[in-house]
Amino acid sequence: MPILRQLLAVLLMLLTIATGSAVADERHVIDPSQLAAAMRQHVGAQDTDRAAVREALARPDVQQVAASIGIDLNRVTSSVDTLSGRELQQAAMTARQINQSLVGGASSISTTTIIILLLILIVLILALK
Repeated sequence: MPILRQLLAVLLMLLTIATGSAVADERHVIDPSQLAAAMRQHVGAQDTDRAAVREALARPDVQQVAASIGIDLNRVTSSVDTLSGRELQQAAMTARQINQSLVGGASSISTTTIIILLLILIVLILALK
């Protein structure tokens, strides 16, 4: 009887090992290289959005308006890295509007518009804290 138990235990171990390796060889639903490429694209898009926000906050016109209404842009700029998802996209969209309006030193954008866009950007950033 002990020999039968030992043979049965060995047989069960072999079946378990064979089943485990067969399951491990299954194909994934998503190719790992495609998943890695999608992650790189997502991270790249977030980096681009953060750069747009930082560019808007670094503009002299924006800094002047922020200083005139008492906003600490150093604090706001340091909060940019905490943005993600929808909030980051909205902040980047607002920042791009500022950047496009002020491109090449053009002053076609009014101070009121800068204040409104800046406040929207700041509200988005501070809402996450």
